[in-house]
Order: sequence, then C-alpha cells, then structure tokens
Amino acid sequence: MASLRDIRKHIDSVKSIKQITYAMKMVAAARIKRAQGAILASRPFAVEMDRMIADLYCELSEEDLAGTPARELFCERPAGGTLVLVLVTADKGLCGSFNTNLLKASAAWLKEHRGRKIVVVAVGRKGRDFLKRLKGLDLEMAHEMVGIFPKAGYVHAQLLADALLKLYAERPVESVTLLYNEFKSMLTQRIVTDRLLPIKGHLLGCASGAKGKASSDFLFEPCKAELLGSLLPRHIGAQLYRMLLESQAAELAARMNAMESASQNASELIEGLTLKMNKTRQAMITTELNEIVSGSEALGG
Repeated sequence: MASLRDIRKHIDSVKSIKQITYAMKMVAAARIKRAQGAILASRPFAVEMDRMIADLYCELSEEDLAGTPARELFCERPAGGTLVLVLVTADKGLCGSFNTNLLKASAAWLKEHRGRKIVVVAVGRKGRDFLKRLKGLDLEMAHEMVGIFPKAGYVHAQLLADALLKLYAERPVESVTLLYNEFKSMLTQRIVTDRLLPIKGHLLGCASGAKGKASSDFLFEPCKAELLGSLLPRHIGAQLYRMLLESQAAELAARMNAMESASQNASELIEGLTLKMNKTRQAMITTELNEIVSGSEALGG
C-alpha cells in the first residue's frame, strides 16, 4: 500500500499538471477569438475572389488565353505526372486528435497514390517530421514551413503560393492537392482534401458553350487576359491564406477542448487520490488505536 507521503506527492504533481492544462486552455480560448475574427474577415474576400476569377474566365475565349501564363493554371495536364501534396498540421502537440487525423488522412492519400512520383510541401512541424520518417515511398520534400502558428499571416500564404507556383511552372506537375483541417465549430473540425491546381473548371460557373461570350459592356485596361494573369497569383494566395487560418482556428479549438478535458480528468484524479489518502490515514489511525487497546489489555491482564 502506498504511504501517505507518496499519495501527497502524487496529488501535488497532478495539481501542477492541472495548473498547466488550465493555463493552456485559457491561452487557446483567448487566441481563438482572434482566429475566428480573421476567418470571418477572410472568407468573404476568398469567395468574392472566386466569383471574380470565374466571371473573368468566362469572358475569355480560348484564343484570348492562348499563349498566356494564366492558361497553364486552368488546363488539365496529362495523367502520370508528378503529384504535389500540401500537408498542413500543427507545430505542437497537446491538441487532441488534430494531428493524428491529419497524419492518418495523409497516409491514406499516399497509399492511394503509391508508385507515383510525389512531391510534398509540409506546413507545420508535426507533418514535416511524419513525412521525413516515412520510408519505401518515392517522396521528395520540396518546401517546408514551420513555426508560423498561431501567428500565421498573409505573408506566409504568399510565400507558400510563390513556392507552389514555381514548382508548378518548372516541373511536369499533374495536380496540387491541399490536405488540412477546416474549422466548423468549437467542437468540430473537418478534414479537407481539395485540389488547388489546376483550377477546377466545374467551379468556374460557366458552360463550355457560354465561354467567350461577353456578358457585359465593360472595358478592360489592361486587356482581360493580362488582368486575369495578374489576379491569379493573388487568388491562389487568398485561398492559401484562408486555408492557414482555417487550420489555425481548428488547432486552437482542438487544443482548448483537449486541455479542458485534461483539467477535468485531473480534478477527478485529485478527488480520487484525496479519498484514497483519507482512507489510508483512517486505516493507519484505526490500526494504531487497535495496537494501543491490545497493549493496554495485555498489560491489564
């Protein structure tokens, strides 16, 4: 049986852990308010950017796009080329199943495309370390970005967009896929696997027969193709910025919930240990009283 000293030490250590988990919960709760505000501000911009790109693309004919850099971002490339995976995880742990679910999803994606040439771009230390430990796959780490959470900004999204566009232009890349956690609510996060490049035609909002038919009398300066070409890098940067903010908010929500559960478990453990300590102390007192009574009866006899 554990001694009273051991039980008291155990209680003190659990109390120290509870203080840490509670502090981490409060820090995450304070940060997630800013993260939610950033998401609410970025979502309308990303949606409107999508709509503007779709409208402008539908205004152009194939002749207008021929020979322009913008055409490369819309056209499907031949199958069998290099696949690019952008994996967004957290830099730290203690956030429940946030990283575990992402790593399982990335492992399933890599297994699905086994035998293909895969280039990975890791955002977050957990994902980078996981990908570096993998063996037996034809993987190449083209770019990594760690230490940006929980202060991810547009500059990080722009750096990531520049790296992906350079990779897409210089290599025979078939597609660029994003894998990240989307923030749905304080209790729910959703794994998202989405294609970034080439830009999906079915999301452009125009049928092939309607493409190239002007729907307005606006005049463009510079020309439509140049305008589209200058907007596309900003469009990709906006989508990546939204992705980083979604992942950041989802991580903070997962950490806050995990630390709240840890604090509750610590409280329950402290209550159980306190009860055990009281029972042990009572048993020791009872044993001592029995020994005293037995001794007095022996002396009296």
